[in-house]
Amino acid sequence: MRTPVQKVNRFFMLLTAPFFGLLLCLWLYHPPLELKLDTQSYLAAPGPVNETAALKKDLAQAQASATYTIDSISASAQLYKQTTNAMNALVSTAKAQATRPERIYNRRITSRLGIPADVVISDRITIELYRLNPGNYKAYALKIRLKDPLAMKMSLAEGTGAAETTMHAVARYGAVAGINAGGFADQNGRRYPLSTTIVGGQYLNGFEPSFKDLSFVGLSKSGKLIGGKFSSRAQLDQLDPAFGATFVPVLLKNGVKQVIPPKWKISPARAPRTVIGNYKDDQLLILVADGYNESGNSGATLEEIRDKLYNMGVQSAYNLDGGGSSSLIFKGKVINKPSDGNLRKVPTNFLFFK
Repeated sequence: MRTPVQKVNRFFMLLTAPFFGLLLCLWLYHPPLELKLDTQSYLAAPGPVNETAALKKDLAQAQASATYTIDSISASAQLYKQTTNAMNALVSTAKAQATRPERIYNRRITSRLGIPADVVISDRITIELYRLNPGNYKAYALKIRLKDPLAMKMSLAEGTGAAETTMHAVARYGAVAGINAGGFADQNGRRYPLSTTIVGGQYLNGFEPSFKDLSFVGLSKSGKLIGGKFSSRAQLDQLDPAFGATFVPVLLKNGVKQVIPPKWKISPARAPRTVIGNYKDDQLLILVADGYNESGNSGATLEEIRDKLYNMGVQSAYNLDGGGSSSLIFKGKVINKPSDGNLRKVPTNFLFFK
């Protein structure tokens, strides 16, 4: 009969026999041990830390790109600025070179006038006042550059057959300077402009062909002095006149001295004179000669005026009404000494505006 202890021992042996058999086999046979590690399976899955690192890398690349772009734009802007400055310098130089002949010519004609006694300068006009004393007479000159054709006009006294002093016309229109213009004819106590007269682009009493020694003088709508004898309205209209008046005679035409009709050499020989002319660059020159009467023994002869203007480089010149009509107003003052003792009333005046 088996005891309980024997039963337990047998059970234990039966239970552990497979285990000990396995140990015995392992002890008798030693296979090589190979340990293969799958490193990929042990890599950490992407997480917040890795994403932050990638974001920092992208930001760094973006910052580098932005810095490069800013540097490129800055370099381009600097190059543009340098190019613009260079172009501006070239334009300024070109402008200076382009106006150089004009300035040289202006200095040449100005040197023959002397030093201006007064000047008016605006964006529309430049007027220089000179006092001349050639010897046989005393005169005043205005050298005028019209930057705007509308800076010169011709006034007509208000009312049919009316007349006014140059000072009154200057004040009425608000002009800065003025001179008497064309001749006139008196009739029944009234004064009417001679022959062809244009005011504001309109013919006052129609066109009248030039006759005897009379000639027309005025300004075109483009601001150029025009004048001479005209046989037809179409001939004058080709010059596109803005205004003008008539008197006698022509002194210079296109740089050539004109023959003075014998009648006007002696009636009177000397007298106060008002003359308008132009230079090659279209600047105007106005000359007003003083004389204390119209008896022929004071003032200037037409030949003296013509030769003086010719020597000063004037191209074309036209005599305006003279004697007691000669008037020069500048900046609200009477510059010449009217031979009548006072300013004479005339139908037309040339006015200049600042």
